[in-house]
Amino acid sequence: MRPNTTLRAWRAGKQTVGAWLASPDAHATEVMANVGFDWLCVDMQHGLIDYSDAQHMLRAISTTATIPFVRVPWNEPSVIMKVLDAGAYGVVVPLINNAEEARRAVWAAKYPPAGGRSSGPARATLYAGSDYQAHANDEVAIIGMIETKEGIENLDEILSVPGLDCAYIGPSDLAYALDLAPTGDNRDPRHEAMCMQIYEACRRHGVAPGMHTGSLEFTTKWLKAGFQMVTLGSDMGFMRAKAAADLGAARGDTGTPRVEPEA
Repeated sequence: MRPNTTLRAWRAGKQTVGAWLASPDAHATEVMANVGFDWLCVDMQHGLIDYSDAQHMLRAISTTATIPFVRVPWNEPSVIMKVLDAGAYGVVVPLINNAEEARRAVWAAKYPPAGGRSSGPARATLYAGSDYQAHANDEVAIIGMIETKEGIENLDEILSVPGLDCAYIGPSDLAYALDLAPTGDNRDPRHEAMCMQIYEACRRHGVAPGMHTGSLEFTTKWLKAGFQMVTLGSDMGFMRAKAAADLGAARGDTGTPRVEPEA
């Protein structure tokens, strides 16, 4: 089976940098996959991506050594199983509130006897190899998002669930849990302290700590703090930021104003 280099890096205590994919476009995905990220995550929760889109995007990622993850819209076994059958090498499950929900995600992602995943890997054997089912339980990453009040209260119980490989922080929803505005990259000391509390809990339980960010500044910050799954940004964010920066520079350098609609 093709090795999950990202998961193996976490197990070895190493750090990885990836990015989020929100645009349902296989060509844009292939461009991102060729940048050199350790992993890319197809976002089926908040992006514009459905299952049909995700299949084509996973094929685009497979032209490179980048590891493909999928964030599913909910902790629903049938969805988890289908994205893994399509070739995802990791599943990001949002809004994990307690140990039972974490166990449910693990159960859906692992074949018996470790879980209840149904046999039928479809595209996964083409991507991973004919021996996929014999080794998938050891190579597929299960990533639970810690981002709610209940999840914080049950943090140690969640991280004690066997099979959970990474706890990934969603900073905007975590802000809601702390009664703060959902600003994404967050400078509030309470938010930063909670992120480090989750980090320390991950270390105690041997689970890789992960952090979603939207800027180089915060990516660098959380990598220096020791987080192992860190997002640099998203396809749409990179496109918007580069276009806006270059357009602003071009207008400023040449004194060319924007053409406004006639009254």
